[in-house]
Amino acid sequence: MHHWLFLSGAILLEVAGTISMKLSEGFTRPIPSVLIFVFYIISFVALTFAIEKIEVSTAYTIWAGVGTALIAIIGLVYFGEPATAIKFISIILIIIGVIGLSQDAFKFK
Repeated sequence: MHHWLFLSGAILLEVAGTISMKLSEGFTRPIPSVLIFVFYIISFVALTFAIEKIEVSTAYTIWAGVGTALIAIIGLVYFGEPATAIKFISIILIIIGVIGLSQDAFKFK
């Protein structure tokens, strides 16, 4: 079960890295600029541990899809990006896609 914790951590670290990209203002702010690399390196390490027990296709689908949906929501809520119907529909479709592509992962054997 710890592999799911690694995957969750990898997602949160990837999101933190992406937020750091925004906060770095094109690498003009040193701390967020360094944090981009720190968060992404640790995220990839955690993802690597997760795929020891979770199928790589499932883990990557969840990592990329959930990370994308979270960043889209954070962009809307915290960075004041325009909230449009197409963005909301697209976020829902990403979530549906993650569920569809990872359905086997939630079958307990």
